[in-house]
Amino acid sequence: MSELKLFNSLTRQLETFTPVHAGEARVYTCGPTVYNYPHIGNMRAYVFADTLGRVLSYKGYKLTHVINITDVGHLTDDADAGEDKMEKMAAEKAQSIWDIAKHYTQAYWDDIKALNIRQPAHWSIATEYVPAMIAYAESIADKHCYELESGLYFDTSTVANYGALARAKTEDGEGRIEEVEGKRHAADFAIWRKTPAGETRQMEWDSPWGKGAPGWHLECSVMSEALLGLPFDIHTGGIDHREIHHPNEIAQNQARCGSDHSGARFWMHNNFLIERSGKMSKSSGEFLRVQLLIDKGFHPLAYRLMCLQAHYRSELEFSWEGLQAALVRLKRMVMAVSNLKTRHAELVSASIVPHKPMVEADTWTLKQVQGDVAPAISATLKDFATAVEDDLNTAVAITSLETLIGLKKVDVAQHLAAIADMDAVLGLNLMTLTRQDLRVRPKAAVITETEIETALLLRKDARAAKDFAKSDAIRDDFIAKGVEVMDGDPLGWDWKLDI
Repeated sequence: MSELKLFNSLTRQLETFTPVHAGEARVYTCGPTVYNYPHIGNMRAYVFADTLGRVLSYKGYKLTHVINITDVGHLTDDADAGEDKMEKMAAEKAQSIWDIAKHYTQAYWDDIKALNIRQPAHWSIATEYVPAMIAYAESIADKHCYELESGLYFDTSTVANYGALARAKTEDGEGRIEEVEGKRHAADFAIWRKTPAGETRQMEWDSPWGKGAPGWHLECSVMSEALLGLPFDIHTGGIDHREIHHPNEIAQNQARCGSDHSGARFWMHNNFLIERSGKMSKSSGEFLRVQLLIDKGFHPLAYRLMCLQAHYRSELEFSWEGLQAALVRLKRMVMAVSNLKTRHAELVSASIVPHKPMVEADTWTLKQVQGDVAPAISATLKDFATAVEDDLNTAVAITSLETLIGLKKVDVAQHLAAIADMDAVLGLNLMTLTRQDLRVRPKAAVITETEIETALLLRKDARAAKDFAKSDAIRDDFIAKGVEVMDGDPLGWDWKLDI
């Protein structure tokens, strides 16, 4: 395989990935603020980060991936303004902030599992690092910070090239930072926020600057250093972090290290998921969740495939029609792989090929298959590698996978192993997923699977007796109840998805 090229937002160009520590890849991903359910636009960032991690593993690096959970400090405006999101939601729901954090963290983890996103080496929980945050702030306070009545602020003029990561220092960039009386510069941001006089927060700690809570930007700098060391290899996040949050992290890292280094060699950002009405937001209280996709009868891996069909740096428009097309594409791949597995089982049964029990697992790779790899398989593997090494070009990689799946007259064991190798990068679970797994019951369904199977048997009997009126009546009833009958198909029936 050739070199891995990744786009570095800091330098605005493709660069060859060279790890800080030989043979290792250390990656930090900005995780969710667990005050609400994540919407599918949020989850695109984690599909991207997971794909990056899978490619690094594919390239042979020992991966250490950290994703944080923000359970304190993130304000209602990313531009350092407003109330703490966690405190605000706890007040609205009249619940413990700790219970709010626990509930929405679990909801996020459920979505991680549904989208087949691999577990990171560490989930870093912000509140577990508050003492380290205070110590970090103390270490940079004398040279880089100043205190106001509202808290401790970072003086952005004390570091070189502040905001270089952002596209420009404009009203859309640093100009969106909260205006606080006494700040030296518009872009200065809070390291520690004091609890206002007469107010009590559910989450607050004693510090040299008074009782309060850490600033959101401080959290990621502290946790990435604690778990990955400085400098580390790659920092990822959504493109919305590129303008304020990540520049502030970089400023803190520079102050901490006493150098101009940003703390990470690469800063990588995925673009927005948009719908026709604009960028997705939670502000209205109505937003698309992974669970909503499932409730409508879509397997969550169809959404993963939908994300992979676009380059991570491109905007991706969400539509139900697009999701349905991705589901159909996934079904075709799953059916083809299932047919190959059936063929392999037949050959094993006939003693034509040796027994390979690992063929059922996604850990079965070409390294475990004896013999020279067929030229056609080698060619598709090379195309696939070229695509993923070109800044994670998953759209082209999927095409290579489909080409591989469609090959004819090649060794079936090699064929399956090569598919498993590619799928280990794309994470579609093709080696274990079945077509029946993709038949997800919609929440609005008014008929049970048992009732469907019973009615299908009655319809079969009616057709055998040439009672076509009864057969058609049963079919019409199925249609009315959102069920599609598929005569001649081994699956027999499927849910008709309402988009």
